Amino acid sequence: MRALLAWLTGVAALLSVGLVALPPSAAPASATAPAPDCGAAWVGAWRTSPQPGSGADVAGRTLRMIATPQATGTELRIRVSNRFGASPLQVGSASVGLAGAGAELVSGSGRPVTFDGAPGVVVPPGAEWASDPVTFVAERGRAVAVSLFVPTAPALVSVHPVALTTSYVSEPGSVVDDPSGAAFTRPVTSWSVLSGLDVLTPRTEHAVVLVGDSITDGVGATAGTRWSDALAERLTGALTMPVLNAGISANQLVAGVSGPPPAQRYATDVADVPGATDVVLHIGTNDLAAGRSAGEVTAGLAGYADRARADGHRVFLTTITPSNAGAHGLATAQRDAVNRWLRTEGAAHADGVFDFAAAVADPSDPTRLAAAYDSGDGLHLSPAGYRALAGAVDVGRLTGSPCLAEDAAQVRASAAR
Repeated sequence: MRALLAWLTGVAALLSVGLVALPPSAAPASATAPAPDCGAAWVGAWRTSPQPGSGADVAGRTLRMIATPQATGTELRIRVSNRFGASPLQVGSASVGLAGAGAELVSGSGRPVTFDGAPGVVVPPGAEWASDPVTFVAERGRAVAVSLFVPTAPALVSVHPVALTTSYVSEPGSVVDDPSGAAFTRPVTSWSVLSGLDVLTPRTEHAVVLVGDSITDGVGATAGTRWSDALAERLTGALTMPVLNAGISANQLVAGVSGPPPAQRYATDVADVPGATDVVLHIGTNDLAAGRSAGEVTAGLAGYADRARADGHRVFLTTITPSNAGAHGLATAQRDAVNRWLRTEGAAHADGVFDFAAAVADPSDPTRLAAAYDSGDGLHLSPAGYRALAGAVDVGRLTGSPCLAEDAAQVRASAAR
């Protein structure tokens, strides 16, 4: 790892003398156009899709949000969201450092974060804001701590409730620079205000965004066992891609339930994410349980896929996983109809269809989950079930990051020294 960091530092030195062109810091890289000559480029390294939550929980306090980037590079940007606020969101100051034990920072790792050169930012209602680039070595798979002092907040702030990661909220006041974590007395299992991390990678990388409901969000999983985590483990070498999780529990495809539906969050989930080239959409079970018809769901899937492909993204649809739980069990006939359409006609709208239902169904009764893959509620999957979903993805169909193929030998040689 020391050799790899030394290699990255060398790349940073090349950047500083202008031997590799950097994209303008104020503008994210195009979502679909790789940087020329496989040079340095920004990529979305971590994302979460927010829902509205109480601003009273964060106003006047410092948040220390723990997130794990899925890319390695020499600079980092944070993104803060005020998507649901009816009034401005004030971030008074911010910092980033390597996450240590609990709310602690690794000694000496903290760096201040600025916004357009200022220590804070006022984010307008409905907006998301990116920070200035911070010189900071981010490592794929190593957690960082983003600290945000929020002097005032609107009644509703952006929150993602199912983090499967512990973050922290301080006592009143600004403690963004406190490495000890002593003031962060309230652990939380949600992310607030922070919505994304971008990393400047030495060579162009592409990202894949997983859009969906609680199955993608990972209900029933534990930290590091969502199907997005299992998929990331499979993407190595030239197939390497940051895997960005845009799942929202209880979300629906057609209606705005438990947060905006995928079509309404398409810009922040996909289109505005630097380096995002691929999308996997897994959603529809909650629509069917709520009484939507198979035709409404297939129309929604086709419409989303057509839009994303028209923007130049590779799009993959998935069959809906089985369930015999409550209203989900009563919707079996409609779910079967959607899955028949996906298997026979889905490819006309997408670059491929992954058969998630077949991957986790009970062979003796395909209307329910196999026992080993059931979290216990008949709907959500166990860690083994989520790994089976990741295994159903034909990774060779994804765009990958071809620029890393020629770089792999250099990385291995550097790491060995």
